[in-house]
Parts: sequence; structure tokens; C-alpha cells
Amino acid sequence: MPIKIPSDLPAYDVLTREGVMVMSEDQAARQDIRPLRIGLLNLMPKKIQTENQFARLIGATPLQIELSLIRMTEHQTRNTAAEHMEEFYRPFQEVKGEKFDGLIITGAPIEHLDFSDVTYWGEICEVFDWTQTNVHSTFGVCWGGMAMINHFHGVRKHILDHKAFGCFRHRNLAPASPFLRGFSDDCVIPVSRWTEMKQAEIDAVPALRTLLGSDEVGPCLVEDPSHRALYIFNHFEYDSDTLKQEYDRDVMNGTPINVPINYYPGDDPSRTPQNRWRSHAHLLYGNWINEIYQTTPYDLEAIGG
Repeated sequence: MPIKIPSDLPAYDVLTREGVMVMSEDQAARQDIRPLRIGLLNLMPKKIQTENQFARLIGATPLQIELSLIRMTEHQTRNTAAEHMEEFYRPFQEVKGEKFDGLIITGAPIEHLDFSDVTYWGEICEVFDWTQTNVHSTFGVCWGGMAMINHFHGVRKHILDHKAFGCFRHRNLAPASPFLRGFSDDCVIPVSRWTEMKQAEIDAVPALRTLLGSDEVGPCLVEDPSHRALYIFNHFEYDSDTLKQEYDRDVMNGTPINVPINYYPGDDPSRTPQNRWRSHAHLLYGNWINEIYQTTPYDLEAIGG
């Protein structure tokens, strides 16, 4: 089954060219099934790139997905055209009366700030609490996951003395988890962050369970059943060249940055990087969508009850 997105959203043409099944509103209306309502709270500056990345992953399952794009109410992006935001995004305050089967909360380039110093911290905390009554399952990514685990459990983020940057092997710590169905014993995941969550502090919270972790860069995927949430601190959704774009940007700006580890063949930035995480990325998000489908109420209004 395809993902249902507006036919004039840039991701529609991108995914169509890649062979991902997409569906217009008119086509979806002719199918007598309820699509899963998935919201994307997009906090990243490059909105369109992030839309493509997550739509690609959640659109590869056998289920019909209706993707809703959400933004913080007062925060204005400077990196995406106002016309795009006006046409395709709705502010959180406008959608908070609705119910969603799933919600993805993306990362944000503000990890150097204390949580309380983020300009929209009050509203994002409102979003976290709202997920407990209006969302069946929430997926917090990178800063979004760190912020959510801090809000619900007080787990702190810690500043690193150098950026965790590259592709790192992670161990499968819970092979029987339905979210890791089909996973290998280990897998490669792109990492790009200046902060970390410490495994010992996560282990100190009985309600949390770490599913994927790395000896080099720490915990990655954490399950929080009590809040129907997953937190991932790294970037399965990244395109093949996303780390390259970040590296080239920092080099051009004169920002000190190491060559991303285990990313370029031979660690040579002149060579084309290879994608070694795509299959596990599709597995993870496909498993998440499947778990939602298996457990969400048919009646949207029963979500959160």
C-alpha cells in the first residue's frame, strides 16, 4: 500500500521517481479502508529534505499512510520558503484537537542549548503531554528523542568534547523486540551529534529498555512502553549524502570538524560514500508502523483512552 501525501508536495515526485508507492487524496478516497494517520513534527531547518527522508521510510510498508506535516506554532523557519510552510504545514495549536496513530518528532540543531533555553520549550512539552491522550505511538528522533526522555524521565543530555560523527556499528540488544524484527546481530547507523545520553542513567529508569547500543557512541534506540514511545538518538533516516553535506558545510564555513568515521571508502572524502544502513532503516520504521497497525484502535477517537 502507498503513502498518502498531497500530489503537489515535493516529496510526491521524489518518491515516485524512486519507485515508492504514493497516492493522491482522490485515489485514497476510493479505497474502503482506514489509513493510519501519522504526524511529522518537523523541527529541522531543511524541511523538504526531512519530509522526503521520513516519507520514504514510512511509505515503504504494505499499509496506507496519511502523512500530516506539523510545525511549532510560533517558531518561524528561515531555511524553507514561507509558501511551502503555509501550504503544507499546520501549527501544533491547530491540530492538537485531533488524534493520530503515530507521531514522529524530528531532531533540531539546538543541542548546545539547555532544554529550558529553547524558545519553544513550553510548547514542545505540551506536545509531549498531548501524545499521551491523542497519539497511539510516538517516535522521538535525535534531539526530539533526547528532549522527550528528559521530559518524562529526567534523563539528561551531556555535551561531548568532540562531535560523534560518522557511521558506527550498533549491537542488537533485544532480538526478540517486535521493533527489531528481521534485524542482524549488529548494524551500521549514521551518527551526527554533539551530545549523548548515558547508558547508566537510562538503566536507572526501570520503565526504559535499550534496544540498540554502541560501545563507541552509547545508547541509540530506547523503548518507553509506559509512554508508548521510542527514542532514537541517531539517524537511520539519513540519505546517502547527508553526512557529506554536513561535512562539506563545516569545511566551507571553517568550522573544525573531523572526517566522518567509517563513512567514506578508506575515510577519503574525495570518494563517494556508500549507504550501509538503508535496509535496517526500512526494517525499523516498517516494524514501528506494523506495531501501530496491530495495536491502534480502529476508531480514531478511542486513541489515548
